[in-house]
Amino acid sequence: MPADGGETSEVRAALLRLRRGTGLPVAFGGLLEGQRQVRIGELSGTETYALHGLAVSSGNGLGGKALALSRPCAVTDYSVSRHISHEYDAAVEAEGLRSVLAVPVVVRRRVRGVLYGALRTARPLGDRALSVAVAAARDVEQALVVRDEVRALLAAVREPVAGPGAWEQVREAHGALRTLAPRIADPALRADVLSVCGTLASAATLPERDRERPVALAPREVDVLACVAAGVTNAVAAERLGLRPETVKGYLRSAMRKLGAHTRLEAVVAARRAGLLP
Repeated sequence: MPADGGETSEVRAALLRLRRGTGLPVAFGGLLEGQRQVRIGELSGTETYALHGLAVSSGNGLGGKALALSRPCAVTDYSVSRHISHEYDAAVEAEGLRSVLAVPVVVRRRVRGVLYGALRTARPLGDRALSVAVAAARDVEQALVVRDEVRALLAAVREPVAGPGAWEQVREAHGALRTLAPRIADPALRADVLSVCGTLASAATLPERDRERPVALAPREVDVLACVAAGVTNAVAAERLGLRPETVKGYLRSAMRKLGAHTRLEAVVAARRAGLLP
């Protein structure tokens, strides 16, 4: 499946971090197309377009070796290395690259892409460069995990809801989406997620005659209430939201005050009556 714009932007940002963290002048990479091929779609610091669009097959070249082995690989002088095959020498030589490292992007044991860093001189790439490249790949992996989870949840909640326990499923999906939203770097996807959350909350809103007066809560206060509605502790909510437990307590106290609630349960009920939670 072709990568979408949000996924490629994650690769682009990771390449910039790789170059800044390692001092390597060139970085490039791409995501998986089909089952066994990575398409180089992002370039950073290159002087030509020789590498752009290159399809790297599993087992071929340095990136293909990293793809096949699911582990980082490096060569000190690409064109004469005996440790890789040489299907892509023309493109590498056109860009003038010598020392190259390749790090796979692995999500749930499946390679989803490859990031490269390179020098135009033949000298060993140290452990620090490799560590920074691996960290950049981990950032892409985490972003892809979040996107996968969001896609699955959005697909689920967009299906018609019916049957016993249907609203509990909606509420679970709403809480999960609220938890994931702050971790989404892509503004368009984050806006889509928050829009769906609003739709889910409003779908369960009581008739106007039975509603509580409108209450304005901060986004993080709603995030915390969504976790509370799922029955988790403040500590678990903090872990899910990437906050400190004390910060979660602060948001919860503020939300309870605004909602006129004295307990966590009262706060959840009031938020549902106000159309803030499904």
